[in-house]
Amino acid sequence: MTDHSLGTPEQLRDPNYTPALHKAVPLGIQHVLAMFVSNVTPAIIVAGAAGFGFGSNSPDFPELLYLIQMSMLFAGVATLLQTITLGPVGAALPIVQGTSFAFIPIMIPLVAGKGVDGLAALFGGVIIGGLFHAFLGLFIGKIRFALPPLVTGLVVTMIGLALVKVGIQYAAGGVPAIGTPEYGSLLNWSAALVVIVVTLGLKFFTKGMLSVSAVLLGIIVGYFYSLGVGILEWSAVTGSWQNSAAFALPQPFKYGFEFSAAAIIGFCLMAFISAIETVGDVSGITKGGAGREATNDEITGATYADGFGTALAGIFGGFPNTSFSQNVGLIAMTGVMSRHVVTFGAIFLIICGLIPKVGGVIRTVPIEVLGGGVIVMFGMVVAAGISMLSDVIWNRRNMVIFAISLSIGLGLQLEPAAVAGLPDTARILMTSGLLPAAFLAIVLNLILPEELASEATEDVSGGLSGHGTGLKGKAEASAANV
Repeated sequence: MTDHSLGTPEQLRDPNYTPALHKAVPLGIQHVLAMFVSNVTPAIIVAGAAGFGFGSNSPDFPELLYLIQMSMLFAGVATLLQTITLGPVGAALPIVQGTSFAFIPIMIPLVAGKGVDGLAALFGGVIIGGLFHAFLGLFIGKIRFALPPLVTGLVVTMIGLALVKVGIQYAAGGVPAIGTPEYGSLLNWSAALVVIVVTLGLKFFTKGMLSVSAVLLGIIVGYFYSLGVGILEWSAVTGSWQNSAAFALPQPFKYGFEFSAAAIIGFCLMAFISAIETVGDVSGITKGGAGREATNDEITGATYADGFGTALAGIFGGFPNTSFSQNVGLIAMTGVMSRHVVTFGAIFLIICGLIPKVGGVIRTVPIEVLGGGVIVMFGMVVAAGISMLSDVIWNRRNMVIFAISLSIGLGLQLEPAAVAGLPDTARILMTSGLLPAAFLAIVLNLILPEELASEATEDVSGGLSGHGTGLKGKAEASAANV
């Protein structure tokens, strides 16, 4: 509900309006609380896939602290590009940037089991992919036709499906614990379940900041539960705090730079999806906060900021950035359109990113506790994809496109050995699952005729031919009956 004590209705719809400082700063921090866990989770997942994540006992484990630090720092920097702008870069809107989940299925095969040595190629892909993403800003409006809800909904659903396994593994004790008696123990699952129960309770039975930051607060409760039952020792917390520096600057090309065809192709292809996601978020902000359509300059500037923010992050060891949709919903909920409110949140993120002690505490979070949080988050990604698919008119044509794309993409992801004979670049791209699914959906949607004959699909539908018309079709049917 909008708090009119913050300003008049006209002021609250104005991106250039700044509420009183004592109200603007808490509102900015609220934006950070809403995205904080989601922002640092990709760094934790990538480190785990590379072999130096939670529970790995790898000598490279301290590098996780740096990756977390960069996730916070460059989410703040990219957000500043959106709110303050730099020439044509930035939308001058309250857009919160953060590390994108969408790229995780691409990053995991690139670094799998390679340790820190796998990061040079990954960050080479991040930098070049970011520059390509910025380039898309020149003609972003002209490629939207290639990504209807059928494609974007499938892609988002695939992202979630690629990640739900990670959440379960974390809740059970993490990949390093697989094969040990501790893996899947009731003690491990109890920590994850505490997080899930607290998160759901806060999300559905509270309002305001408690509801908005439910996942973060659920993890905090799970953290203290872990201390109480012995999953985490106080000595580990104090040791990590004492061994972390009070202040540290980012290091350019800390992990080197390497040209990898798989990384470059993968990040550039995913830039299309991320760019369209940003267009949707910009439109959501202007409609929900100001009651108007986004301008071409705002969409172009937001895409530039996405791309250049990602490239800059890659130079220093940060991951791809994109606009965070949960913060779009937060703007609609608070009714505060001020970009300067989000600027305060960006400054808070930058401060956190420059203080390694913050990351030092984050890396002591037990993997079981994090598992409870990511089960909720990744499940919501799948749900978001299904929600987008509800706009699809489920005729036989769209069912065939969805079926083939999902079957091949998910199948290759579940059985990567099936393409073991391919060259390394092709194998990495194919086993991501996401890219072959997205590619097939885009191509089939462009080349297949709008109407397929019934006899062309009845024999493969098993009697389960779709009759859903999607939300648009329902609206048209309702209008026809008026």
